[in-house]
Amino acid sequence: MQENKTEMASKKPKKANLLDHHSIKHILDESVSEIVTSRGYEEDVRMSNIRLFLGTIIIVIALFAQFYNKKFPQNREFLIGCIVLYIVFNGLLQLIIHLKEKNAILVTYPPKGSFTSTGLVVSSKLPRFSDEYTLTIASADPKSISAGKPVQFTKSVTQCFTKDGVLVEGLFWKDVEALINDYAAEPKKSK
Repeated sequence: MQENKTEMASKKPKKANLLDHHSIKHILDESVSEIVTSRGYEEDVRMSNIRLFLGTIIIVIALFAQFYNKKFPQNREFLIGCIVLYIVFNGLLQLIIHLKEKNAILVTYPPKGSFTSTGLVVSSKLPRFSDEYTLTIASADPKSISAGKPVQFTKSVTQCFTKDGVLVEGLFWKDVEALINDYAAEPKKSK
């Protein structure tokens, strides 16, 4: 118990600019990721790796177009090919981001030793000009037999931060853990 107090005292408090909604959302999302991973869920980074790979291909295409040996009139067909490839790969990258990831801040594998075969998809929303932060936990594979029903909570960010912009981690931690417990709870069978 003494170690926990020392650890908490040495931990730097998370502070956000209360006038910047991106800063607020970033701090809350970061905290949610810490909480979920501390519960034994390991982050699934496959989709991030695919996005990085596609981004690298896009950069290589742009570099080839920029530094090709011939000058403009002679390399016209090559440049047109590079532009088309650039547009195709960028479109594919945007398609993955908007259709597959949506608002996901964390995708996980199932916890080790668990009977479930799916991880979690944790997503959040903080609309512009709103103080309502919505956190949703759903199954990474909603069609699976072991997939639970998505759960969510909406809370005003004014309840999560002090007037100086410091995150009240204890209260937020309890809310997120309660949401994880709600998701993990066995659904009650109705007769």
